[in-house]
Order: sequence, then structure tokens, then C-alpha cells
Amino acid sequence: MANSRVKFETSLGSIVIELFEESCPITTANFLSYVRSGFYDGTIFHRVIPGFVVQGGGMVPGLKQKENGDPIKNEAAKGPANLRGTLSMARTSDPDSATSQFFINLADNKSLDYRGPGPGAGYAVFGKVVEGMEAVDAMAKQPTGSRFPHQDVPKEDIVLLKASAL
Repeated sequence: MANSRVKFETSLGSIVIELFEESCPITTANFLSYVRSGFYDGTIFHRVIPGFVVQGGGMVPGLKQKENGDPIKNEAAKGPANLRGTLSMARTSDPDSATSQFFINLADNKSLDYRGPGPGAGYAVFGKVVEGMEAVDAMAKQPTGSRFPHQDVPKEDIVLLKASAL
């Protein structure tokens, strides 16, 4: 069975992501439910750190947090490594706190991989960019600054115009 794919139409170009449903079934089901509900449409990539990650999936222009669903169990122990072009769930210091926010790795970020319970719980990789990495790289080139209480915020909004399950 082929893995599901999702297309992001962003203000900097289109991105197609292949999901890892077998290794991260909870994470991919959660992500697809947000995609199918239209939750991501009109959100912004609110955190951009060149050489590290671009993060989005939870805020709209003006850095207003969207209300999201319940947190999910961290599947980082089962998922692949945080390599360039992979999609991972963002979370707080609680390993089981991921909801809607995700990030795309701009580099191989081994420090984000599962190393054991507690502080080494890692970040669940649940997909990879299969088309449009140039749009992700374009995000990384955007000027950023601080907008209290957030840092590494693009000075011009990078908008996820539409997310669609393919």
C-alpha cells in the first residue's frame, strides 16, 4: 500500500510530503485529521532557523495561536531519523504534548532523534518532503526577527495557503 501524501501550497511555492503511516500511525492520523479539516489553511510558518528547521501549523498572521486538539503520544522511538527534508512533530518539554505544530528539518538534526525516555524522547519523524524542497529552502532564506514572546519569526508572513490530502 502506498503512503498517503499531503500537498502544502505556500506563499513561497508548493511542497509535497509523503507520510510514514506504518512507523507513526498515531502521528500521521492526527496530522491528516488537521489537513482534512482545513485547520492548516491560512496558518503561517512562524519559526525559521536557517540550518535547523522551519516550523508551522499552529498560528495565523499576527502570531495568534489557533485552538487545537488533544495532544498525542510521541512516536519518536519508532520513527526514522530527523534528516534534512523530514517532517516532525513540534512539542513542549513533555514528550507527549504534540498537537498540530510540525517542523521540516533543514539539515540532519541528530540531536532531535530518540535517545531514550525522558529528556532523550526525541521528536517524531512522520514524513518527508518528496517535492518542493526548494520552497522549504526559500523559507530558510527569509529575514527573521523577534516579536515578543517569539524569536526567529519571519519579518514577512510565510503563509500555508492550503493543505490537501492527495
